[in-house]
Amino acid sequence: MHNLKKFYINGQWVEPNGSDVLDVFNPATDEVVSQICLGTQVDVDTAVDAAVLAFESFSKTDKAERIALLERIVECYAARAEELAIATTEEMGAPIGFSRQAQVMAGLGHIKVALSVLKKTDFNEVMGSTTVVKEPIGVCGMITPWNWPLNQITCKVAPAIAAGCTMVLKPSEVAPRTAHIFAEILDEAGVPAGVFNLVDGDGPIVGAALSAHPKLDLISFTGSTEAGKLVSIAAAENLKKVSLELGGKSANIILDDADFAKVIKRSVKGVMGNTGQSCNAQTRLLVPEDRLAETIEIAQAAAQSVRTGDPMAEDTAMGPVVSQLQWQRVQALIQKGIDEGAELIAGGVGLPDGLDKGCYVQPTVFAGVTPEMTIAREEIFGPVVSIMTYKSEEEAIAIANDSIYGLSGSVYSADLERAKAVAAQMRTGMVHLNGAPADAKAPFGGYKQSGNGREWGRYGMEEFMETKALMGSIPRD
Repeated sequence: MHNLKKFYINGQWVEPNGSDVLDVFNPATDEVVSQICLGTQVDVDTAVDAAVLAFESFSKTDKAERIALLERIVECYAARAEELAIATTEEMGAPIGFSRQAQVMAGLGHIKVALSVLKKTDFNEVMGSTTVVKEPIGVCGMITPWNWPLNQITCKVAPAIAAGCTMVLKPSEVAPRTAHIFAEILDEAGVPAGVFNLVDGDGPIVGAALSAHPKLDLISFTGSTEAGKLVSIAAAENLKKVSLELGGKSANIILDDADFAKVIKRSVKGVMGNTGQSCNAQTRLLVPEDRLAETIEIAQAAAQSVRTGDPMAEDTAMGPVVSQLQWQRVQALIQKGIDEGAELIAGGVGLPDGLDKGCYVQPTVFAGVTPEMTIAREEIFGPVVSIMTYKSEEEAIAIANDSIYGLSGSVYSADLERAKAVAAQMRTGMVHLNGAPADAKAPFGGYKQSGNGREWGRYGMEEFMETKALMGSIPRD
């Protein structure tokens, strides 16, 4: 069992102020794999004070210093990739192959992108006799989730460092070990004391303390929409900047000229990746009404082919969901789909065949789903696909947009221009055309209740900057 009972504050591993301990479980075995201490307001204040003090000097470092620092972080991170992968699999259940290839590499990718943006981008702009400059926003609070732990930590920490900010991170208490290893990586890379600080804890205590803290200039939160609302309310007390990456219920529009045999299989298996625990998962599968029977046949076969089991096995395609609490929530929503009249064509409630413990969910597909059903409206955060039908492109777009969320979406068509025309009408922050993968250089974020602000690439780095106008900085002719 891993002892993670210290916090990283001001360049040292220190004893917490409180004494409450939380067990961290392996969702595949239901066994305790780690223990953390739950932080208090005093721990948060200590970490924030360290970050405030460090900002005085770190904000004045030049570009070359921060480039060199990020290069060292890349090197140290890569050296511990396998340890990070194992920790990810143990804590949140992603199959080890997926942890290696996607979870860990996503984190490394964000550090490399931040490094590239910093090297190539001049954030200053001349407008007549005025120079507009970008400066580090200040001291940042960061609250990250368990589903993509390294992805969400690095896409905040790396651009903040590149911008010259200092920070306090509260990682998910469900999956904290990756964050502790990451803190060790930053320490080894020579991040100055106080620039990065880590305090474990839960949302109601540590998360709330960070959100409301008067000395923070920004709070960057990734999590549920309901929690994001609480963060915004708390942050409003001192009007700090708030960046939110929240929930989604993304629509995947399959146009009638797409290759259904290929696209439906790919779409169903795409939702099953990370056991459906991705905010941008394309869980609403929209198909032409006259292609429903064909879609059901392909989708059923695709779901039934997903190998579910021990996430440490190399041939496992889908592991458990992260916890018993999440398992119960997903089970309840699957049952809700059945109760409301959706047609269950694959999976269902209960553990998959051959598994008698762990937080495993059957790869599940519903057909006959209508827009008013709960499974069409709520974010399930599990391996559940809802097949919905449309009569026209206009109806497909209307169904896709009929959501409180607007994070992501997909369009498949043999005609790229047709796909782009549909994508242009979708009220969502991102659209994948014909299965295009996520781009770590592109802005990641959503419309409506999927949040505000953007992460990743240059847009993500600008979230950690303030804009200043220097009037009269350029002599007039």
